[in-house]
Amino acid sequence: MNARRLELIAPAGLPRIRRDDDLASLIAPFGLQNHDVVVLAQKIVSKAEGRLFRLSDVIPSEKAVELGRQVDKDPRLVELILRESTEIVRAVRGVLIVQHRLGFVMANAGVDASNVDDPEQVLLLPADPDGSARRLRARLKELVGVEVGVIINDSWGRAWRMGTVGAAIGAAGLPGLIDMRGQPDMNGRLLRVTEIGHADEIAAAASLLMGQAAERRPVVILRGLGPPARDGNAAELVRPRQMDLFR
Repeated sequence: MNARRLELIAPAGLPRIRRDDDLASLIAPFGLQNHDVVVLAQKIVSKAEGRLFRLSDVIPSEKAVELGRQVDKDPRLVELILRESTEIVRAVRGVLIVQHRLGFVMANAGVDASNVDDPEQVLLLPADPDGSARRLRARLKELVGVEVGVIINDSWGRAWRMGTVGAAIGAAGLPGLIDMRGQPDMNGRLLRVTEIGHADEIAAAASLLMGQAAERRPVVILRGLGPPARDGNAAELVRPRQMDLFR
């Protein structure tokens, strides 16, 4: 039986990312090959897109002040979370779970201060992560001449498990979700419910090398998957509200 192999590569030397930096031009020298998947940490995409906000410039609403008191968070931070959200799912001391305007159910709408140079600033998710992934993919094709997949990776907690894992919030050039329903298992029985979070699995694997603290490996190249089954995005990973049995 032939062995299968995947390779994960975390290049070093990427500079600190600033607003309007051309991420693709910084990644282009990394020796990309056809059908590689380029996984980028959400933070460098957000920084390049100018998604940094200074808390001193935020005027909290009455709702943000009251909610901040309830969850023991800076009301200016809560104001930004509310602006990025469509629904508060859970609010208790120290915890604010919301539905992000992109559909993700997550803590603090992804608003975060880690690995942000200025302690008075916080970073929001990209405005359109799937769009960001599409633009990065097209720019890499322009610069390097190869077809790659692109995933924008964020670190999420999980409802039923401890710890954070990488999750795809943006994707292009590969399916976010692979539907295996109707395919036979080893014994010929047809799968009835199996759908694979393909982009999430890649994001989680890349997180092993990216790390969560001071590793400074915000780009990981995954090699060996081969041609993608189809193009797709991360939006297809969002569970529709009518299928959410826990809200």
